[in-house]
Amino acid sequence: MTPIRFFGPMLPGTAILVGAATLALALTGAPGSARSADPTRTLVIAKAADPQSLDPARTIDNNDWTVTYPLYQRLVRYEVSSDGTGLTSVTGDLAKSWTASADGKTWVFSLSGGNAFSDGTPVDAKAVAYSFNRLFRIGQGPSEAFPGGTRVAATGPMQVTFTLPRPFAPFLYTLANNGAGIVNPAVADAGGPDGTTWLAAHSAGSGAYMLAGWDRGRALTLAPNPHYGGAAPALGCVRIEIIPEASARRLRLEAGDVQIAEGLPIDQLQAVSNEAGIRVERHPSLKVTYLYLNNRKAPLDDVDVRRAISYAVDYTAIIDGVLAGNGKQTRGPIPDGMWGRKTDVLQYRYDPAKARAILAKADPKPREIRFLYSDADPNWEPIAIATQAFLGRIGITVTLEKLADATMRERLDSGDFGIAIGNWSPDFADPYMFTNYWFDSSRHGLSGNRSFYADAHMDDLLARAAASTDRKQRIALYGEVQDIATRDAAYVYLFQKDYRIAMRDAVKGFVFNPMLEDIYNVADMSLSH
Repeated sequence: MTPIRFFGPMLPGTAILVGAATLALALTGAPGSARSADPTRTLVIAKAADPQSLDPARTIDNNDWTVTYPLYQRLVRYEVSSDGTGLTSVTGDLAKSWTASADGKTWVFSLSGGNAFSDGTPVDAKAVAYSFNRLFRIGQGPSEAFPGGTRVAATGPMQVTFTLPRPFAPFLYTLANNGAGIVNPAVADAGGPDGTTWLAAHSAGSGAYMLAGWDRGRALTLAPNPHYGGAAPALGCVRIEIIPEASARRLRLEAGDVQIAEGLPIDQLQAVSNEAGIRVERHPSLKVTYLYLNNRKAPLDDVDVRRAISYAVDYTAIIDGVLAGNGKQTRGPIPDGMWGRKTDVLQYRYDPAKARAILAKADPKPREIRFLYSDADPNWEPIAIATQAFLGRIGITVTLEKLADATMRERLDSGDFGIAIGNWSPDFADPYMFTNYWFDSSRHGLSGNRSFYADAHMDDLLARAAASTDRKQRIALYGEVQDIATRDAAYVYLFQKDYRIAMRDAVKGFVFNPMLEDIYNVADMSLSH
């Protein structure tokens, strides 16, 4: 197995602006503690890439959340329904109860006692208020889940009050996402504004685990938090190994060196499923793949062109050919498994004759459209090539442009494209994630509305749905949103992909949560002998 190097309180080469080295040591706990863990209770997870940041106020990447989510607690946590639907609700984590005002703008949370950060400091209302005010001061991606102008204050030793500028229906769900992790206020003195330099590569949470070491490009190691307020986890150590090549991850799984291998392509998943001692789990997910059609740039500013494209795509061919059947076509913007989905919304099907008839109404006729993609997802290139062929059949020439992912994201944000491709998975369990983000005209670009769609009536519906505290009313409003969005063909809704993960049979207690892809409930998992 790959040996792990454990660093002291600071990573080599990292500038930490602290008054005393003991502060960093206290925040992380004892860095060498995982070395004495019982190796029979070590879970090894193989991933393709290092995290970018471990600061919950800065990362919006599920790859990072594999590490960060078990390190922190939140006021509430996601809970998968036991009725087999896979729907996600929330239950208390640090909070034991909460109340909301009649107008939905004031929320008061009472905290449970007995929770502590990894240095032994109790989690109290001041720590919660600090964490959220830090999140808002930093003002990066995770803060966007909350209405701007939200105020948070400790209104008692174990009581926190949130004051929202306006009612925000998904508010409770947002408190369960990674960005809402509660951090030890001691990070304020650890390096960088609000500890951002230090916390990018360390942990300061009250979760079941703490970061014990990070050997960049090789592995991260999590050790149990000795002051965790919940039941002691069965796993004595969680090691996350960085193995870029999928074939290498597969071989390590087959050899028993790792217990979970992420991101294996379909052919490799099918191969390992026949290996003794390995199982491949398949779960319906909320992750969708879709085409962005730039609604403000000719020829895609013409709704007939967008509708023609939606009928020209052979969805079944993509799902069967690229995904090997590992998914299903989405029906409008809200995926199956998310409440508020309208089951009778318009469904585009492959119909090239209908596509050509609709395209005949366009004036002028489109001749060439540029299609941007990157290699961030191995499925994107074959989908781009297939789309080029599909649109060629109706007389539209598609020019493919493969870019580095960072460059592609810059082009998307500025609207410098015709068609592009992307994936989307929700940050919190509310249809807001698939509607307000995608269609609100104030969110053009990477913040969500990547088709640059704009419609005043749609904006009004979205605002009303976000502010309503009546779920029936919200469902009705989002039903109208889905009808308009599909009628206007703002995007091409390709497919909802199933989640597959390969693991050794020895892994027990894993529960897939559609809100937490690539995140493992390690505090509840164990290994059989």
